[in-house]
Amino acid sequence: MNKIKTVIAMAAALPIVLGGCSGKEHLKSLDPSMLSSEIKPGDDFYEYVTEKWQEAHPLTAEYARYGQFNVLSDLNEQRVKDIVLSLGESNPEPGTVAYKVSTIYNLAMDSTRRNEEGAKPILADLNKIETTPDEGLDDLFMWMHKNYASPFFGAGPMENLVNSKEYAMYISGGGMGLSDRDYYLNDDERNTQVREAYKTLIMSQMKNAGYSEEDATRIMENVMKIETSLAEAAWTREEKRNIPAMYNPRSIDELKEMMPAVDWDRFFVETMEIDSVPGVIVTEISSVTRANSLMKSLSPREIKDYYLWKYVSGASPYLSDNFTDANFEFNKVISGVQEQRPRWKRALSATEGALGEAVGQLYVEKYFPESSKQYMLGLVENLRTALGEHIDSLTWMSDTTKARAHEKLAAFTVKIGYPDKWKDYSSMEIDPSKSYYENMHEVSMWHQRDELSKWGKPVDRTEWGMTPQTVNAYYNPMANEIVFPAAILQAPFFDPEASDAENYGGIGVVIGHEMTHGFDDQGSHFDAEGNMTDWWTPGDAAAFAELTKGLAEQFNQVEVLPGLMANGYYTLGENIADQGGLRVALTAFLKSQKDKGVDVANTNIEGFSPIQVFYLNYANLWAQNIREEEMRSLTQTDVHSLGKNRVNVTLKNLAPFFEAFDIKEGDEMFRPEAERIVIW
Repeated sequence: MNKIKTVIAMAAALPIVLGGCSGKEHLKSLDPSMLSSEIKPGDDFYEYVTEKWQEAHPLTAEYARYGQFNVLSDLNEQRVKDIVLSLGESNPEPGTVAYKVSTIYNLAMDSTRRNEEGAKPILADLNKIETTPDEGLDDLFMWMHKNYASPFFGAGPMENLVNSKEYAMYISGGGMGLSDRDYYLNDDERNTQVREAYKTLIMSQMKNAGYSEEDATRIMENVMKIETSLAEAAWTREEKRNIPAMYNPRSIDELKEMMPAVDWDRFFVETMEIDSVPGVIVTEISSVTRANSLMKSLSPREIKDYYLWKYVSGASPYLSDNFTDANFEFNKVISGVQEQRPRWKRALSATEGALGEAVGQLYVEKYFPESSKQYMLGLVENLRTALGEHIDSLTWMSDTTKARAHEKLAAFTVKIGYPDKWKDYSSMEIDPSKSYYENMHEVSMWHQRDELSKWGKPVDRTEWGMTPQTVNAYYNPMANEIVFPAAILQAPFFDPEASDAENYGGIGVVIGHEMTHGFDDQGSHFDAEGNMTDWWTPGDAAAFAELTKGLAEQFNQVEVLPGLMANGYYTLGENIADQGGLRVALTAFLKSQKDKGVDVANTNIEGFSPIQVFYLNYANLWAQNIREEEMRSLTQTDVHSLGKNRVNVTLKNLAPFFEAFDIKEGDEMFRPEAERIVIW
């Protein structure tokens, strides 16, 4: 089960300076020539800032969207590629991490070998599924779950929601191949298109695996029957944001009564090698009970067909080109992308997925000096102080809840750049004589064993959920931690040669964003220790809910495409964090300038005021081009609002923004004061 965490997603060598950033009063991250000469800030601030950037960065066939995050990702991909190739050129000893990294990359690049092998690497496993007698279906079920396919439902250890220092066993919904229930259930044009493309994908992949048209058709129909039934019982996107509703502890006896189709004693022993599980937490009861009814009512043929597809689907990225080409044809429908990523990029992704921290350790040694980490720690403290001031000034929160909020803020764990303890990959077996699929299957099993080995141990708070070379950041509510990988500390987020205003409008907002996640509609359920508990007074909780409802409705009113509205409730947490990040970062920036003796009101940075530069660089972070298909897909499945809305809708609530750009009633960017929502 994936950890609950929130990310900013689609983020130099300086001494620690607690008062601010570089202090240089010229633009570096922000290029004034990219600002529109025809669009006014008050008409459409996002387009005013990004119009010329979009013109200068047209979408190529490889991308469904391309923005500032992609620019940095491209840079990092090239850096990581150089690292991986240099490892291979060093003629590493078998068994070393360098050998494992270069071997996986080379196997991924060897399309000639994979195309010669075709479906051979998986035929023995497919035959096992086919030839299992009806009375052996329980054995087959255990084998499937142990091999990481997770049919019907998911299971695994994660931090206990109410005691974050220990692991609990979770039973969760799942079993669907498509990422959202609406793809199965809604009959509008878009969802029907995706559903039909999914059927085509199943047919294509099963035929690639050697099945006849007739058999592939039967398998597809059975898969759609099962997954549609699972979708009917699955929670909506909005329901899945209700974390307290997902905490449903059950004893093993209660679990057996709820889901008798599974031999639970055998399940934990055989699939997880765990002798004793005192109880579980069921996340979506409706999904789990539907899985149980299906397992009891389906015919052996239907179950086997479902297993066949789950297996082939998981294996397909590591097989011959006809398998990966079929996946790409489906992706074209989902995202609108026109061309597959170059093979070396796909090979690199697989390598990083397998041994990400090993690559990250080399990345940090080459591209992330310790001085950058120390600088960030100082900047985080600036933002922490600013958020504390915001908490003190809240008119809708009582002193009792404010005191608890300060406790949580003070307890934030800050992780910068890279882990203090790196993963040990010495037990991972990589063998170049075996196929690419067999090696990647071993990688999956290694990672699964690594997760299951946590059972019965205290939670390891040193663990990271992202690699250092990832351009992103996240907040983990169950650890009450904010995490900033090394790769996000680059322009336009941070540049030692840029002005303070740019850096606070960039990485400063990122820091404030992740801090605010600790107090968004999900993070607010967790206390300073990362435990889910009610630390709010009832009146404060009601006031907060009313404010968040208003913010959600603002985004609900945005028409993304004709007939397609944004989902303000699904994206609520990110929208709260965007607003909080902007407000807190501006406060920290102004204080840093005051401490330096800078008169912000009378400072000019290449024709702009510092506050204007702050907002300009924030909008600059979200510059991108995006295909219509991708806009539809993200609106349906992504907890983040589209970049344009992260800028325009969020800024319409902020009075300092109106003042900075002289935005008045009658301007498109203006929102009357009575309609503005300010939370943190």
